Amino acid sequence: MQPRLAQVFRFVRCSYADGVAELVYAFDEGEELVERIRFPQAPSVPAQHAAAFDAALKLLHLIAGVSYYKAGIPPKIEVATGPLDDATAELLDQLYLHGLAEFAYRNGLDLRGRMAFPRGGAAPSVARAAGLPKRTLVPIGGGKDSLVAVEAIKAIGGEATAVWVGNSALIAACAERTGLPALNIQRELAPALFELNRLGAWNGHIPVTAVNSAILALAAILYGYDSITFANERSASAATLEYEGQQVNHQWSKGYAFEQLLGDWLHTHVASDLDYCSLLRPFSELAITRAFAKLTLYFDVFSSCNRNFRLLGPRPADRWCGQCPKCHFVFLALAPFLPKPRLLSIFGRNLLDDESQAAGFDALLEYQDHKPFECVGEGAEARAAMYALSQRPEWQEDALVARFRDEILPRLDPTQLALEPWLEPSAEHRVPQRLQAALKAIGA
Repeated sequence: MQPRLAQVFRFVRCSYADGVAELVYAFDEGEELVERIRFPQAPSVPAQHAAAFDAALKLLHLIAGVSYYKAGIPPKIEVATGPLDDATAELLDQLYLHGLAEFAYRNGLDLRGRMAFPRGGAAPSVARAAGLPKRTLVPIGGGKDSLVAVEAIKAIGGEATAVWVGNSALIAACAERTGLPALNIQRELAPALFELNRLGAWNGHIPVTAVNSAILALAAILYGYDSITFANERSASAATLEYEGQQVNHQWSKGYAFEQLLGDWLHTHVASDLDYCSLLRPFSELAITRAFAKLTLYFDVFSSCNRNFRLLGPRPADRWCGQCPKCHFVFLALAPFLPKPRLLSIFGRNLLDDESQAAGFDALLEYQDHKPFECVGEGAEARAAMYALSQRPEWQEDALVARFRDEILPRLDPTQLALEPWLEPSAEHRVPQRLQAALKAIGA
């Protein structure tokens, strides 16, 4: 079939048995697309948690469907079990619209008014407390942010498990270094999706953090955890650009708006004692890199490089391509807080003394370009970091720092370049009471 010609996207069914969740979708009356999520050494679902588990499974089915819906973006959505209650439909409408905004921008599409989940179903009775054990699932991504969250929870004696979805030797190495128990969940996309891509499906960025969040909500009920604590910073809520009146944010499902939607939904539909939050929400990227600069334990295993993510070798250069926006930003953000030789030893080179990297750093600074479609900090904090370096003798003569001082700095308002305001936490977060002491550990 030609996915772009489909008229209906169908959520066919979902099921769970023996540690495997099966999620089934279809376009029109075409071939079923079957995704499987595998939960290792899964215990039996306790009878008292059956309703919560069923609600979380249905949500996972609806959220994970974004990977398939975007292949054809047909005008009609059907859910086999019937229309959704308003809160569920609203969560999904927001997720699919904003989570696919970058996809739409890159493909020259406008999804506003094009899609709507069927609503009008009866609202379920408000979920009760499930009596979940007071312990935390901490998603590990291999980069600095999740490691800061882990160490903050460890600092207050919290019981936690490092969890990740998929196969990554780099993430596994970081998880092992934390010393926490580990949980590695596998997601197997429907093989037929790749055939649809061959036949001309729409393709592009999806809100993968939302999918992983739904997977972890199911895992929390299955294994017994009362909190899922991501490490998404406050700059994740900042849009990358505006396109025809719509904010386009590469990180929308890492932002506070989605955190609120999903957190509230889990409280009302799954379990009132299941918390979903980001421990790093009050902090800027610069505040987080300052905290990470003290965690020398991880310097030889972490990497935020997307392009080189699957490579894990003995030398620091193996973990950093040195060319992508993530490499550029992490280097720049760490530079004010680490001795220069230590930073160069992590990356294996000096990215700020390489004139060929100018365009990449210009994008981070939002100088003659918009912020990259990557999980990087705000332009204003990148400018603050670069300004701080321009005032330090050990960095002043590096090619891109000198260029900033001579060419870009004269165009900026110096009163907006201080580093210190970025190090102050905001009061906006959803961290549950029992974990709030960890916020102080991060800001210390």
